[in-house]
Amino acid sequence: MSSLLKERLQDDMKTAMKAQDKARLAVIRFILAAIKQKEIDDRVSLTDEQVIAIIEKLVKQRHDGILHWEKAGRHELVEKENFELSILRSYMPEPLSSEAIDILIKEAIQETGATSMRDMGKVMALIKPKVQGRTDISMVSQQIKALLS
Repeated sequence: MSSLLKERLQDDMKTAMKAQDKARLAVIRFILAAIKQKEIDDRVSLTDEQVIAIIEKLVKQRHDGILHWEKAGRHELVEKENFELSILRSYMPEPLSSEAIDILIKEAIQETGATSMRDMGKVMALIKPKVQGRTDISMVSQQIKALLS
């Protein structure tokens, strides 16, 4: 199965090369390298969902880096991380609204018949593929805990 997102990244890399946009090119190459590494490690061709999971991980790393560099007073590195973050986000799906997340959670609770915290894993297993890359999973987890408590 081929990944349309990976193809888009490769096309954008060619465009950045032609435009001599070295900063954007470096970020795109970094993303593609992470994808290639995962494909080599697992000996598979990644789907769009798997590519999004990799980009999501890179986004989290950039957030952590921004916090780290802000504490250290390294504003030039904060700017670099923010630039990389903006490019990474351009490859992520459209974020879900809080209302849409609430609806998904309630549907998942109803579908699984969840009544207590012991059923949280079932609810998370159903929701995670639907929201991956579109919202912060930890926030979804907190909302589920609130509803099941």
